[in-house]
Amino acid sequence: MHLRRTALAAVAALVVTFGLSGAASAAGGTDTGSPGDIVSAAPTSFHPLPGQPTNTRAWHVTYRSTTAKGAPNVVSGTVIVPRDGRTGPRPLITYAVGTVGIADQCAPSAGFPRGTTLEANLIQLLTARGWAVAVTDYEGLGTPGDHTYTVGRAEGHAVLDAARAALRLPQAGLGPDTPVGIMGYSQGGQASSWAAELHDSYAPELDVRGTATGGVPADLLKTADFNNGNVGAGLILMSAVGQNAAFPELGLDGYLNERGRSYVDFLKKHCVVIDVAAGLFKRIGDVTVRNPLYEADWQRVLRASRLGTHAPDHPVYLYHGVIDELIPYEVGRGLRADWCAKGATVQWKSLPLAEHVAGVIAESIPAANWLADRFAGRPARGNC
Repeated sequence: MHLRRTALAAVAALVVTFGLSGAASAAGGTDTGSPGDIVSAAPTSFHPLPGQPTNTRAWHVTYRSTTAKGAPNVVSGTVIVPRDGRTGPRPLITYAVGTVGIADQCAPSAGFPRGTTLEANLIQLLTARGWAVAVTDYEGLGTPGDHTYTVGRAEGHAVLDAARAALRLPQAGLGPDTPVGIMGYSQGGQASSWAAELHDSYAPELDVRGTATGGVPADLLKTADFNNGNVGAGLILMSAVGQNAAFPELGLDGYLNERGRSYVDFLKKHCVVIDVAAGLFKRIGDVTVRNPLYEADWQRVLRASRLGTHAPDHPVYLYHGVIDELIPYEVGRGLRADWCAKGATVQWKSLPLAEHVAGVIAESIPAANWLADRFAGRPARGNC
């Protein structure tokens, strides 16, 4: 019972829950324009809790980005700016949320107006500092197609292009010289870490001062093995659906038994609290006729999302709970070692008493303080 309560609490702190309307579909084609160009923009609202005022302005945007295979696509998201009378430059955080689910109604932009996106409470801590925030919905979440859940390169593109879109949104009052911070935890930790690694090659014009990232599933194969039959078992099939969305040649349906196909249909209709509760302690063998993780093509694409192969070109604040029940602590520690070996400036923080949810809650303010120092021009001191 303790593990079940822990799993549900862990997911609840990082998710959008039930009954949300889908985000607007992307307008226009994907074959013209540049990554970060705005396709559509419309006023929306930002509420951490239902009806809670935040003294902010917000816009739902769709913007151009890039798939994991390098093709153009359109992604949705939200740009939030404090209504504080400030007219000069202000920092921008491009924020990557943790797992919300793979159904369109789970998109962060769908929950912000209703006050049901629980990470909005953490985002509000950033807007309270006077910072603007761009929040991507990721590829296929609130836009046509399936969500490419846990596909690192696609997530990194979406995070960086959300920052570009925010800078190009005239109503936001930002400009190309705006200092940018990258932030995320859990799936958002994967996405923000990928954005950090891709910055110098994909979006070098962004003035990225630092990335704060935690609970990072830096190695999907190790994370899947850790969760097989464990509290996060439902996340494995969600990840398989996401990888198959990006790489349909993997042919996920051919690996699923009748129970697995029914479960995938369920996943595509609900958000993550329900999805993970339904998947508690399942094993891969319960939903497949053979395990795709043993196949060479699946292993190749999962390894393609592995982090630590390229050093970020800016400082990183990296943290992980020692007793994380969803993302193995050794995976986070391994990412630190890989980045340090490649010469990155890494401020590593081990959280001895933290499981998954405690990690994001405990570090929300310290991580933001670290970014504030980067915006202030203070030098980062790594502890590799």
